[in-house]
Amino acid sequence: MKLSDAIRKRIKYYLKEKNMNVWKLCKLSGIPCSTISTFMSGKTELLKLDTLLHICEGFGITLGEFFIEPMFDTVEQENQKD
Repeated sequence: MKLSDAIRKRIKYYLKEKNMNVWKLCKLSGIPCSTISTFMSGKTELLKLDTLLHICEGFGITLGEFFIEPMFDTVEQENQKD
């Protein structure tokens, strides 16, 4: 699994776990809905670490809690374009 796919899967997990939608996450995290929506739809493959930190704050969790998931132990690097 690619890292971006694993992050999307984890965000979806927390959206369900916290009974939230993307709009509420945007409001709580301070991240523009367009940023989260384009990443979640797969139109964007990259998500800055500080953006992910704000998303975690919106969920009320730490980055450490976000990444405590076995799938992150086996993620593959994204193909980089030159």
